[in-house]
Amino acid sequence: MPDSSGSTGRSPETDVIDFRAAEQLLAARDPRGAVKLLDGVIAAHPENTAARLLRARAFFAAAQLRPAELEFTIVLEREPDNAFAHFALARTYERQRRPDQARRHFRLAAALDPNPQYLKAARFDS
Repeated sequence: MPDSSGSTGRSPETDVIDFRAAEQLLAARDPRGAVKLLDGVIAAHPENTAARLLRARAFFAAAQLRPAELEFTIVLEREPDNAFAHFALARTYERQRRPDQARRHFRLAAALDPNPQYLKAARFDS
């Protein structure tokens, strides 16, 4: 909550601690807890792509597919060569039953990074 000077009262150290705690919560399968922590980090640092990518992953893990799609899209606007973000967005589209959009992003991910998982999902042979 902003104080009278307009500051949120958050310190950079608090944001780093919250980011790391959110990583741990996501690893411990508490994506909603991770999202709550990341909301504050992103409010203080909306340009932080790493926090947005982590929040997108947490939304995906919580089956909040529309917010996940929006966050992955923001990441890709900033980092169009992020193969993982393309792959994760493709999986998000796949879960939303949007196969054409999913295929496009699976193929972009595989073109950017020949990771075997990305290549298999891209299905270049079909």
